[in-house]
Amino acid sequence: MKLQDDPPLHLTYCLNIHPGESWEENFKAIREKTLAVKRAVAPDKAFGLGLRLSARAAQTLRQPKVIADLLAFLDANGLYVFTINGFPYGQFHEGKIKEAVYRPDWSDEARRDYTNTLADILAKLLPEGVSGSISTVPLAHKKTFAGSGFVDVREKNLLRMQANVGNCAWHLASIRRRIGKQIVLAFEPEPGCLIESTDEVEEYLPKFIQAASANVPDSWACSPGTGADMMRRHLGVCVDVCHLAVEFEDPEQSIQRLVKAGLTVAKVQLSSALRCAGTPEALKRLHDFSDPVYLHQVKVRTADAKVLSYADLPDALTSRGPSDDEEWRIHFHVPLYVAEYEELQSTSGLYTAGLAKLLRSGVTSHLEIETYTFDVLPKEAREPDVVRSIVKEYQWVLRYLTR
Repeated sequence: MKLQDDPPLHLTYCLNIHPGESWEENFKAIREKTLAVKRAVAPDKAFGLGLRLSARAAQTLRQPKVIADLLAFLDANGLYVFTINGFPYGQFHEGKIKEAVYRPDWSDEARRDYTNTLADILAKLLPEGVSGSISTVPLAHKKTFAGSGFVDVREKNLLRMQANVGNCAWHLASIRRRIGKQIVLAFEPEPGCLIESTDEVEEYLPKFIQAASANVPDSWACSPGTGADMMRRHLGVCVDVCHLAVEFEDPEQSIQRLVKAGLTVAKVQLSSALRCAGTPEALKRLHDFSDPVYLHQVKVRTADAKVLSYADLPDALTSRGPSDDEEWRIHFHVPLYVAEYEELQSTSGLYTAGLAKLLRSGVTSHLEIETYTFDVLPKEAREPDVVRSIVKEYQWVLRYLTR
């Protein structure tokens, strides 16, 4: 939904919370779940959608008849699309996902082609005057990127990534040049990935912008400097507050740094992580949040201020014993409206009045509620119905942004 006109600010929830890898499943969730959320939250307003499309679903939706049917449905029901979650290429619910969520990464042309397809779809769905965003993998998982550990392997991967990202950036620029639709490819920093922190955004993204600008099409007749300005409009960042929390970063300060660096914050995902002290009781409770589906990276800040990293929650629980003077941060998206689960807390305290003011100031035009873990939350820690849970998150966000 559109929260304000000047500067523009749109709010949605990511449809990755609903299981489904085919477009038919996605569309069913919109009809049965999303419309119920709209009736509860914004019955008389246009309601924004944050699509999640697998590569399989995207191939279906790109068909002219299918996308025409969707446009007619959106118009008839007061819905509009302004962002797509292009992070998970394949399966995202049920079964073991874990590190597979990062594959293919940006060294693989399949990631490029998938993202270009999403851009073509979004260009047809975007309302006039509304910008679009596609959130994506933060280049690669660090373990995958390192390959065999040799420098030449890493350099070859990096060059392939630059070529694929550059191709996608110019594809987005050509869409804007052809039909006037502005779409940003937004890399989403995540623990354990090649881009996981604000420091790494500032390290990598300008290099990718510069590399892409070096390939200005001859027919466009613009200088490399103009090309770099153009690439900054199409290559940006998706800031996930849960991910920043796990990194022990302050979201307000992080977003301010990105803006000061001249980088585009295309989308902010509103989400909370788990946190706790390293007490025996808290670590025992954490076992209930250790599921076989998703990767739950852990950062532990020790008494001497060192930050230790663990690839997944079971690894951390196996490797570390209790210590009352440690703080654990766990990449487990929990509902925004919940502050604690017995011995565990959420990182909702990071949602300060200063951050709310910043989000309304024009630093981004896209906000997305990002709590995809409903099906793997312990039953006692979740609402009995997913629609009710999403509605409560909207209510929490709307109160937060207007306080």
